[in-house]
Amino acid sequence: MIQLEQPYKNQKSITPEVKNNDLFGGIFIAIAIISIWAISLGLLLFIDISEINFLILLPIILWQTFLYTGLFITSHDAMHGVVFPKNTKINHFIGSLTLSIYGLLSYPKLLKKHWLHHHKPVSKIDPDFHDGKHKNFFAWYIYFMKGYWSWQQIITLTIIYNIAKSIFHIPGDNLTYFWVIPSILSSLQLFYFGTFLPHREPKGGYIQPHCAQTINRPIWWSFITCYHFGYHKEHHEYPHIPWWQLPQIYKICK
Repeated sequence: MIQLEQPYKNQKSITPEVKNNDLFGGIFIAIAIISIWAISLGLLLFIDISEINFLILLPIILWQTFLYTGLFITSHDAMHGVVFPKNTKINHFIGSLTLSIYGLLSYPKLLKKHWLHHHKPVSKIDPDFHDGKHKNFFAWYIYFMKGYWSWQQIITLTIIYNIAKSIFHIPGDNLTYFWVIPSILSSLQLFYFGTFLPHREPKGGYIQPHCAQTINRPIWWSFITCYHFGYHKEHHEYPHIPWWQLPQIYKICK
């Protein structure tokens, strides 16, 4: 049985001003993200790419990337129990579902690793942190991905790709442009805005206990870049607040 980790000693008490009293908002937003992603991908897999100008194709790819990122953010919120606080089983089911369709990732495995990241950020046992050698973006990204991806996942996804192409006759270009490329770009987006920028060492050194920085942006840009994950210090201080309330947390606590 999947269980959430218990709050840790560095977690701040949630004040009445920022307490999440909406027990159904998370599930509605999760269903909306999953539905929009599914409908968008379903339509795009069967369009004629040869008739689309590259200047139009690029925004479509970025749109799909944004939706893929939304799938992962939904699973992340499920790990914190805020997709559906009223029912833990449904909450974890949504998290497992979104991680599976994101990239066949194991929800129990990521749940354990993510809470280890929250308990011991920027330490030797933090699964999201570099090893002291791979500090630049690309080296850290590759090191990071090795901890979450396996050959089994890659082989399974390759099999699914070929089944979709050969048996269901979905054009290979459509699968590549709207399924493969967006998922890869999404991993780069999540890593850059959710791990690299917030957790790279600042000039003055890390501020304990969370070792996380806030990347404050206009709210619309914060949403587009990574679903407000730039408010990372606030996320570590209030890990049981959903992503859409992080700007509110920032305004109250700054």
